[in-house]
Amino acid sequence: MAQTSRPGRRVPAHPVAIRVMHWIGVYGIACMLFSGLLIYNASPLFPFTFPRWACLGGWLGGALAWHLSAMWLLLVDGGTYLIYGFVTGHFRRDLAPQGPYAVVSDLRAALRFRLGHKSGQYNAVQRLLYVGVILVAIVAVSSGLSLWKPVQFGWLSGFYGGYPVARVVHFVAMMLIMAFIVVHVVLVALYPKTLLSMIAGVPADTSP
Repeated sequence: MAQTSRPGRRVPAHPVAIRVMHWIGVYGIACMLFSGLLIYNASPLFPFTFPRWACLGGWLGGALAWHLSAMWLLLVDGGTYLIYGFVTGHFRRDLAPQGPYAVVSDLRAALRFRLGHKSGQYNAVQRLLYVGVILVAIVAVSSGLSLWKPVQFGWLSGFYGGYPVARVVHFVAMMLIMAFIVVHVVLVALYPKTLLSMIAGVPADTSP
């Protein structure tokens, strides 16, 4: 989010609202992912399960309690973020996808570890990934609602092709979100100062 300031003054790379919603989202998504692994283990879709140490809840009932509690937190946090993004112009200004040429160019630079990064600014690849994960999150929430209330949201379950298909869609959506998180964490490891910008809001490349 571009901000102007007097020369020599540090300005936030991310507004306070973005930072607060980001960390609430981190907590909520972590709770949903780790409790979701235990829920999956109770009735696996595929011939594998996840290790117990990676699961949250202790048992199926506990995992469901964590999952549903975190769901409400994320619904409020995600809904607030969507409203904020549209009202303030954050989506249009900072996350609007760029053309294919920009995406390919930035992707090539990233693979060669030559992609520049400025706190608070998003390159073409980041914009594409963020928009993509927002859409995947919407799919995860809607498919999850069809699994939680298959009678009340029967129309939603039918949209996904029925309860069994909705389970697969929900699982795939959650795995895509997990993959995004892994990529996100790797990028933070490559540019550790970006973590400070999301905590304190101060861009690493701003003069003191």
